[in-house]
Amino acid sequence: MTGGEVPDPVAAAAEQGRICALAAKGQRDLQRSAARHAELFPGRPFDAALFSSIALAMAFSAPWCTAEELALTNRAVLWGFAVDWQVDHLAASRSEVDRIAKTCLTVVDGAEPDDPLGRFLAELRDDLAVTPAYAELRGPWRDAMARTLEAMAREWEWKQADHPTLADYLANADNLAATVVNVAHWIHTGDDETHRELPRLIAVSDEVQRALRLVNDLGTHRRDREWGDLNALMLVDDPAEIERRLAEQVDHCRSLLADLAPACPRQADFLARQLGFTSGFYRLTDFWGAQ
Repeated sequence: MTGGEVPDPVAAAAEQGRICALAAKGQRDLQRSAARHAELFPGRPFDAALFSSIALAMAFSAPWCTAEELALTNRAVLWGFAVDWQVDHLAASRSEVDRIAKTCLTVVDGAEPDDPLGRFLAELRDDLAVTPAYAELRGPWRDAMARTLEAMAREWEWKQADHPTLADYLANADNLAATVVNVAHWIHTGDDETHRELPRLIAVSDEVQRALRLVNDLGTHRRDREWGDLNALMLVDDPAEIERRLAEQVDHCRSLLADLAPACPRQADFLARQLGFTSGFYRLTDFWGAQ
């Protein structure tokens, strides 16, 4: 036993309780948002646990934020789940996938939507547009949105034909919709230095997103098979290859985050906590409810 200071379990638990309270506020806001857009969020698979899990993930990733600051981030995550559901499980043709992508991009460009998914995205756009830096930084958000939608469409095509290589699959990790959420979060909550460093933050976020893709796949392999979704484990002969690839990617991310921390300590911490929370979460459960 060392002579170092012993952590105070009461203080540690109090901080965890505060973060959970932040998540509870986030969950209630998400439930109100889902109720306003009930067509988008049927109770199966959009159950209460999904809203709670989103709010917990963001609260533990950015515990320094207020509930009001995280409300937009939480809803951006929920939008990602909504568009994923529309593309992966409701779209019956490539033309439907293309229509979804076109609707989302025209909404980001300022159009008034005429469908449920577009109306939900328009709420996000309008809330984000209040941020003073939005006019200057809308371009990176739109670029991230376009990459996400292109990646989702690419995976839809893969599911109809031959499976991709593992390298191509990981290169398509934008379909996870993590970076596009992070960009919105940084525009909304970031300071001037965060906004100046946004291109670098996006590059590091993309690498963390690839690690999250593998973490997700290791935790959801059975559900993905049942639902007909792609999964990295389906692309290799030896499942241990995915474990090895994840370990390599996490090491790579740790190095990038260490380099990022001097310039953007809070945002490096945000990405590190995002990776850590997700790694722990998927050991026991999944975001989605029953189909």
